[in-house]
Amino acid sequence: MPPPIGSPRAFVARHTRLQPVPGLGKLRLHLADDVLALWRATQLATDDPEAPLPYWAFAWGGGLAIASYLREHPEVVAGRRVVDLASGSGLCAIVAMRAGATDATAIDIDRFAAAAIELNARACGVRVAVVRRDVLDDPEPPPDADLILAGDCWYEARFAARVMPWLRRANDRGIDVLLGDPGRRYLPVGELVKVAAYDVRTTTELEDLDLKRGTVYRLR
Repeated sequence: MPPPIGSPRAFVARHTRLQPVPGLGKLRLHLADDVLALWRATQLATDDPEAPLPYWAFAWGGGLAIASYLREHPEVVAGRRVVDLASGSGLCAIVAMRAGATDATAIDIDRFAAAAIELNARACGVRVAVVRRDVLDDPEPPPDADLILAGDCWYEARFAARVMPWLRRANDRGIDVLLGDPGRRYLPVGELVKVAAYDVRTTTELEDLDLKRGTVYRLR
């Protein structure tokens, strides 16, 4: 049965189109073409002039770097349980599943992101569980995770300051952590070890350059 008019899934389907993700072969996601038009539509749909940017409707540099790394090194996720933090479109979780992860959980607080993840996972023929809540104040990391992926979490100071302690707690408890970022100002590079770098082509004009250098890191 199709989702009712006005549902998050209907909104995502109406304002995006299924299209290839640059640099990732035949992978296709529901993505938007105009961030400002979609942002305005989101504000109207939610009756909230402060509605957040629709991050879920675009492929960002950090997520593209992680996705490229997992495609190149499927052994990183093969047979493992993966959590994708601040998942957005679900790109990293989906690529992890296609690379052989046993299961993947995408975490995002945005209801439209949750809908987009479900639609994108279905379009890619994989199953991704969705958790729609803020987990960053949880005292314990996800209990059923072997690897956490965190792409594009360093665009804003307050969020970045909350993400790193949570990732640290997870890493201290034996969970591997991979970060992806195209060099944003709040990324604590001194705490990280570079793993790989890729030229990635983002799908939104909000990035400074269309072609960027996305880097994958581990915690030091």
